[in-house]
Formats: sequence, C-alpha cells, structure tokens
Amino acid sequence: MPIHRRNPSEIVRRGIVQVMEGRHVFEHLTVEENLLTGGYTRRNGDSFKQDLDLVYTYFPRLTQRRGTRAGYISGGEQQMLAIGRALMAHPGLMLLDEPSMGLAPMLVAEIFEIVSRLNREEQVAVLLAEQNATVALRYAQHGYVMETGRIVLDGDARTISENEDIKEFYLGLTGVGQRKSYRDVKHYRRRKRWLS
Repeated sequence: MPIHRRNPSEIVRRGIVQVMEGRHVFEHLTVEENLLTGGYTRRNGDSFKQDLDLVYTYFPRLTQRRGTRAGYISGGEQQMLAIGRALMAHPGLMLLDEPSMGLAPMLVAEIFEIVSRLNREEQVAVLLAEQNATVALRYAQHGYVMETGRIVLDGDARTISENEDIKEFYLGLTGVGQRKSYRDVKHYRRRKRWLS
C-alpha cells in the first residue's frame, strides 16, 4: 500500500519507523523520556513497561543512563537510544539511515549485532542505508548498490560481496598483492559494467 502523502503518525501506526541519520534524540529529555516518545502513536499504555524492559535488554548501556539527559550521553549511546525509541513503536519495518556515522568501529560492530538480533529475534525487517559497505554486507541478507540515486546492482549479500567490481570500488579490495594507483582508480567509471 502506498505511503506517500500519508501523515507520519499513520505511517508509524502501520509499522514503519525511521531512524534518521545523525540520531536526532531529544537532548533535553532523559533517556527514558526519549524512549517513551517512541510509543506516542500507540493507544494502549499498559505494555510500556514491558517494551522498556525489551529495549533495556537489547541495549543494557541505556539502563544505566535512563535518568540522564540524552544530550549528555555518548554518540554511540545516542544511536542506541534512537533505535530503542523506534523499537517502542512496535515496527514491522525499521528504516535505518547511516547508523555507523561518526562512531568508533567497536561501537559500530555492537550496534550492527544488536540490529541483527532484532531482525532475527523480534522479526523486525530492516532497510539499511549505509556507506560502510563492508559492515553492511557482513550483516545484510540482500543488498542494493546505488549510483547517483538509482539502483544499479542488487542481489544476495554474499554474491555482491564476491563481485570483483564491488570489491574494488566499494570495499577497497584488489587482487592479492596488487595496489592500485590513484590514476587507475579515478577512471573506474569506465569499467563499471552497470553504467554502460
């Protein structure tokens, strides 16, 4: 069913939630108050405690910070908070935009592992937009390669990961022992099969 021109609260009630790039937490509210805002479209307040417990189970760091204003927690904790807030809406589909942006590699791995668990254990479908192709393909089941706003290649994550052009252009990998010069790399567009 098309969702364009729908009221955002109606889209959320239909089970589609977006976690925007840059986290966008309510800095003046506490961690727990931020989480509670995630359930604003829900009519039944009885399960909020149960839902908070679920979020705190997946993101135990937030349990310790529940009374802290969101503006004073780390970037990684803010990303966890943004995902937890989305989870409070009981999404069937979570649109996740650049969750690795500005985070240390260890935090990125932790967040991606949690998102992967949410997909498996809570049956939340995830549509991820991510420039860190290496990490994204490690956790994805299916992938799409976009060039200037259009999809130029798609397939299961393993097939895309093994594509030689993808390895070179997006994963920074070349043949064993080979190093590419900048001159070779800057002319890569000529060799992209999907652009011809």
